[in-house]
Amino acid sequence: MLQNQCVAPGSSCVGGMAARPMAAPFSELGGMIWKTIKVLLFLIDMVLKPHPLAATARSHLPQDHIKRATSCSENNSRSAIGIRLESDRAAERGSGTMDTRKALVVYSVNMEKKENAAAHHTLDFQTTKLVLRRGQLFNMKVILNRPLHPQDELKLTFFVRGSKESSLVELNPMTSFRSKGWQVKIAKQSGEEVKLTVISAADAMVGRYKLRVNDYKVGEFFLLFNPWCADDNVYMPSEEDRAEYVLNDSGYIYMGFAKQIKEKPWTFGQFEKHVLSCCFSLLEQLEHVDMQSPVNVSRNICTMMCAANNGVLVGNWSGDYSNGTAPYVWASSVPILQQHYFTKLPVCFGQCWVFSGILTTALRAVGIPARSVTNFESAHDTEKNLTVDIYLDESGKTIAHLTKDSVWNFHVWTDAWMKRRDLPQGNDGWQVLDATPQEISEGSFRTGPSPLSAIRQGAVQTQYDTKFVFTEVNGDKFIWLVKQNKGKVLLAVETASIGKHISTKMVGENRREDVTLQYKFPEGSPEERKAMDRASGKRPDENKPTLPHNSFLQIHVRQNSVELGYPITLTLVLKRKTHTPQNVSISCSLDLQTYTGNKKTNLGVIQKSVQIQGQESEVALSMDANSYIYKLGMVDDEVVIKGFIIAEITETGDKAATDTTLCFLYPAFSVEMPSTGKINMPLSFNCSFKNTLPIPLTNIRFSVESLALSKMQSWKQGTLSPGMSLNFQMKFTPVRTGAKKFIVKFTSREVKEVDAEKIILIT
Repeated sequence: MLQNQCVAPGSSCVGGMAARPMAAPFSELGGMIWKTIKVLLFLIDMVLKPHPLAATARSHLPQDHIKRATSCSENNSRSAIGIRLESDRAAERGSGTMDTRKALVVYSVNMEKKENAAAHHTLDFQTTKLVLRRGQLFNMKVILNRPLHPQDELKLTFFVRGSKESSLVELNPMTSFRSKGWQVKIAKQSGEEVKLTVISAADAMVGRYKLRVNDYKVGEFFLLFNPWCADDNVYMPSEEDRAEYVLNDSGYIYMGFAKQIKEKPWTFGQFEKHVLSCCFSLLEQLEHVDMQSPVNVSRNICTMMCAANNGVLVGNWSGDYSNGTAPYVWASSVPILQQHYFTKLPVCFGQCWVFSGILTTALRAVGIPARSVTNFESAHDTEKNLTVDIYLDESGKTIAHLTKDSVWNFHVWTDAWMKRRDLPQGNDGWQVLDATPQEISEGSFRTGPSPLSAIRQGAVQTQYDTKFVFTEVNGDKFIWLVKQNKGKVLLAVETASIGKHISTKMVGENRREDVTLQYKFPEGSPEERKAMDRASGKRPDENKPTLPHNSFLQIHVRQNSVELGYPITLTLVLKRKTHTPQNVSISCSLDLQTYTGNKKTNLGVIQKSVQIQGQESEVALSMDANSYIYKLGMVDDEVVIKGFIIAEITETGDKAATDTTLCFLYPAFSVEMPSTGKINMPLSFNCSFKNTLPIPLTNIRFSVESLALSKMQSWKQGTLSPGMSLNFQMKFTPVRTGAKKFIVKFTSREVKEVDAEKIILIT
């Protein structure tokens, strides 16, 4: 029986059985309703299960039916889906199995490379991998398959890449958020997106890491020392110092000798491609614990710069560089480290400034503040007695088999900044590291790290190799006269001639800074002599070699250079304690030698006898240019003139001796360089050079070095006859933007180390 139904006014209210007069209209209405329901069901089926006939069916329906059906189907679809999802959620809530039925999956991890690198001062590294500094927070964004819940595990596993790859640190922000000094926390959570903040330990091992979040492999990143972190052992308080010793990728290395210092532009390029990878690949055999300490890392990097230790660079002082690149040609660390990284073979060839250049680059790359330092009149004490002994015959020539020690016109090493937790207090700060293969330390060619504070105080037992460095900067020089069958006579004791004008680039300035007083007390001061006595282990009153006759005669030389192609001229200044006229015989022996004191040939001996009057007199000596000009090309090295002078007063037999170094002044070349350039567009330099010498210049080469270029470019120009000029144009294409330094070098077999530089804005 039908139940009573109420309808709106004007409609029939039917109870029980319908009245017969209404039957016909109801039948017509029911038919229309039934047709509409069939259309709705058909369209719903088409929406939920598309059918090829759907379009045809819709085209045969009245338009008003289509509109009503579409509206209904959308509403019904949403209702059906909503009901289904709500029922699923209800079932999950009721069963309490939501997390276990749907395991947590990491879809992706964004290491936010640009933002993290900017905060860590590593944006300039030319690598696709993220570069971080230890002891400093970094962020990452993790995308999950569902929101994170308290009972979930979100595990971060850090692996150390190397020959002994292993899990180093595991972190979980849900439970164990701290491990081995590392920390992690959830900074922000929004649905399936979780932002994590991680802080590595301030003493974490540096190197190449791999990261995995749960089962998702994130990839590799580098972790460096951090001079910005107060808890790191390489912390450097001054922002200006950090900008110079960590971030500056170009600078100068100083050469020449004490009276004629010249700067050599050098590109360190610690941010260039593959440099950082090269540095860490050299350290792969170190134990993990050794990679935490800047002392161990710097000492081992120093070791691996030298090919004698199966490392990077082959040292060569022979003058024959036919099987490689002559040391004076290099102007950048970058091609050396890149070549070694790709070939795994030693690079040929280098000398002290090249070893220092690549070591400074490597240390800055891994985050240890570093500077290249030049010591002029640098002693090499082979006998380890803190003195340099030079033996001369009566003409002033050195006696090779007796003179084992040497004094280099200059020697370049690297200072690194760090705390020395392995030493007593007072040894923090700058440490000497020297990669030049001179002396063996614990089985390898290397020196340091040796604290400047210990060197200054004469604490020569302080690790590492402090005694050797102390002598380099603060030894005493003894000049002996050896007479046939009459033994030897001490002619001169020079306590202030070793370790002069110790130099490095000034912070923030393209100028030289004299840092001599960081290495030793003022020459002749009580503190300096006390340091010398402490280093030698002698008491201040203990017997030492002394000069006879209380040094009645003294001698020194004024000149310090020779213009190439002109005669050698020397002015001697003789000082006595009397006004009485006396006769003096002088013997001056001149050698052509390299900067290390390696004698190549003797140019001749100048002998002269004069009568001097007064307490101070001058005597001029000279030698024709032909004595040296034709010998310049005998070695492929820059050479200097070394002079040893002996003077003797005829009436009394008093003697005095000294030595001097004369460098050559080379003719300049002209180069026109623009102030601006365009990336990937040709750039031109115009060069001109005139040979003013009486000899031809051979093997002429011009080269251009810049971080704006993909590699050093050079142009060979053959031979240039005397009096002839050379004019040509160098063209190359910059591939990097920014204010970039361009270094142009001129070299030949006879003339070395002539260069020009300019900063050009590449846009």
